[in-house]
Amino acid sequence: MAFVKGQRYIDRMAKGWTLQSLIDGKMRLIAFCHNPKCHHNQALDLEAIKAKLGPDAPAMSDDLIPKLKCARCGGKQVGLTYTPDYDEMKRVDVNAYRKAREGR
Repeated sequence: MAFVKGQRYIDRMAKGWTLQSLIDGKMRLIAFCHNPKCHHNQALDLEAIKAKLGPDAPAMSDDLIPKLKCARCGGKQVGLTYTPDYDEMKRVDVNAYRKAREGR
């Protein structure tokens, strides 16, 4: 038995993130240096990377890390952190529950 819709989702996720999917998802990608004397970190410009590698380029850490080096010390021991770009996302009203409970 096969679930076509489910299988498409699994196939798409098995391929991992692409640069365009990170941009569309309003994600932020931070690179950081593992060199104990450096510890530099910076947000990567996903649009610039997309222009260089293409929108369908894989954006998983195993795909990107070999292409990166620290801008400060030149080291190749780099890591990545993927987070939502909260500045680009709509802010959620933290008091929405209170307002609903009080009928406001």
